[in-house]
Amino acid sequence: MEREKLGSRMGFILLSAGCAIGIGNVWRFPYVAGMYGGGIFVLFYLLFLVVMGIPVMTMEFAVGRASRKSIIKSYTELEKPGQKWHLHGYLGMAGNYLLMMFYTTVAGWMLYYFYQMLTGRFSGKDTGQVAGMFQDMLDHPLVMAFAMAVIVVAGILVCSAGLQKGVERITKVMMGLLLLIIVILAVRSMTLEGGKEGLKFYLLPDLGRMQKAGIGETVTAAMNQAFFTLSLGIGAMAIFGSYIDKKRTLLGESVHIAVLDTIVAFVSGLIIFPACFAFGINPDSGPTLIFITLPNVFNSMAGGRIWGTLFFVFMTFAAFSTILAVFENIISCCMDLFHWNRKKACAVNLAALLVLSLPCVFGYNIWSAFQPLGEGSTVLDLEDFLVSNLLLPIGSLCYLLFCVTRFGWGFDNYLKEANTGEGLKMPKWIRIYVVYILPVLLLFLIVQGLL
Repeated sequence: MEREKLGSRMGFILLSAGCAIGIGNVWRFPYVAGMYGGGIFVLFYLLFLVVMGIPVMTMEFAVGRASRKSIIKSYTELEKPGQKWHLHGYLGMAGNYLLMMFYTTVAGWMLYYFYQMLTGRFSGKDTGQVAGMFQDMLDHPLVMAFAMAVIVVAGILVCSAGLQKGVERITKVMMGLLLLIIVILAVRSMTLEGGKEGLKFYLLPDLGRMQKAGIGETVTAAMNQAFFTLSLGIGAMAIFGSYIDKKRTLLGESVHIAVLDTIVAFVSGLIIFPACFAFGINPDSGPTLIFITLPNVFNSMAGGRIWGTLFFVFMTFAAFSTILAVFENIISCCMDLFHWNRKKACAVNLAALLVLSLPCVFGYNIWSAFQPLGEGSTVLDLEDFLVSNLLLPIGSLCYLLFCVTRFGWGFDNYLKEANTGEGLKMPKWIRIYVVYILPVLLLFLIVQGLL
């Protein structure tokens, strides 16, 4: 069976960026930036994006493009006889499923809130009632399961239409709209009366806030954010590498993707801080920011229902672009491993993903007594911890060691693949950095995550 290919370079960049751009860009980046000194944090973040995120991304793409296979088979194709690198492929695959076990639920929340905003359910509600509406959704497993199922079915339907006609076509439209909506929202937010204070808080370097949080803490937070924002380590990027031609170098493409991802995270802050400061609401992080703080902000705003609806369309697109990318990885892997056709891989995974996503839904209601990470924690927290703190950084370390050591594919093979085509080239001298320094930084992240 001949391997499918992406129709255009733009498709590849938008798909990969869509995979990287997700909920974390919006509900984590602005808050963390605000907490750790605004502009200073953003500079540290950009530094780590360049020295950690982008090099590992070129490695994941290189493995995908050189092997023309999905995560498990890509190692099998490139490793030397008797080596066991392909075992990481199974771990990576587990990571893709585990990520989708909670991401589909959160994407369902976005969709449900879009519907709530559109139909004016928030109009006239006070702060307490808005918070109550979020809790009310969590208390109802049927509402959450239905929203999750809509997301899963939609994702599988798009994937079943094929790589070019389904995934690539829909992602291009969605990412175009996402970028347009986010700019409109940012302009609206920055022109609010009192919004300037929010911009200052977000953008001006504040040494006082950084010292209060701790310099070490700030550096670690920036490293974490820069690394995790790109969704590296579980082969979700490698799959798109396997679908592209060799006309462009991988460093150039990785830079484009990192830039798009950063723009979305950065502009999210331009939406959130001015709006929160304009209405005297404290900007929070995580689910409370999206589902409690911002609906309160939209309620206070003229035409808030329209702006709120637009915001939740943007959030649904951000979540769904990641879902399409990871679904494509899962489906492609099943096609490679079991020699199924696309339709069969989609049908089997539709059933599997619907069932696997239920524990996260039930974690807030039927199974709420199960608190795996201590008091107040949920199934989602456990799943998120396993993916973010273990599978992504450990997987990235596997890709790194596979690409740069003689025990794997080897640095020369990696460099040749990464530098094939036109565009930015990886310099030869980078070998010392990627062999001796980058693994230490990744190990530090893994240990941090476990502590």
